[in-house]
Amino acid sequence: MATEKYEGSGPAPVQVVCPRCGASGPAVRTVPDACAAPDSPGSGLSDRLAKAPGAESRFDSVMHFLEGMVLAGVCAGLAQHGVQDDKPLFTIGGSVLAVLLFFGTLWVIRGEARERATVRAGRPRAEAVWNPAHHCASCDSVFYPSGSPWPGPLTTDQFRKYVWTEAGFHEQLDDKLKQVELPPRTPTAPGGAPGPTAPGGAPGPAAPGGAHGHA
Repeated sequence: MATEKYEGSGPAPVQVVCPRCGASGPAVRTVPDACAAPDSPGSGLSDRLAKAPGAESRFDSVMHFLEGMVLAGVCAGLAQHGVQDDKPLFTIGGSVLAVLLFFGTLWVIRGEARERATVRAGRPRAEAVWNPAHHCASCDSVFYPSGSPWPGPLTTDQFRKYVWTEAGFHEQLDDKLKQVELPPRTPTAPGGAPGPTAPGGAPGPAAPGGAHGHA
């Protein structure tokens, strides 16, 4: 049977094969390409492979500050009304709410600024492990063709936890991702010896008894 031949200039491109299910071709794309696909937002893939947590913009923080100050001003006005009309309940309640809203707003704004700084500082580290990764649409796994920086396939949740942890975003992980466990970096056989290597350089399953078995 005739086979297609590569007719382009230069060496033939290396075909990337998923180490989990063996898929290749259009089913396997780099993570940046997979997230940039038109159907990625609708399917939730871009969220599952997010490079960094979302952070409130400076504009959003300014709007939150203005909203908080307006509410604090309303409560201060209520307290002033209580003083003028000799209504202690209004005075006390309005004063307490005004103080809480004022300092609460400052606390929120400070937290948003700190989160922006964290994302900005960790983005280069996130990109270093996010950009070379590949996503397999057939089994919804993520892997590094070179076996580095992670030697085997990961689920999308494991991949996001790995990227965010490496970038210093571990505090932004939700409760679900905090419970996700990463597989051993180097799979080992029961006796402690490394398992056999699968085609393409990905670690294969461990051989029984710790030996490097062959089919």
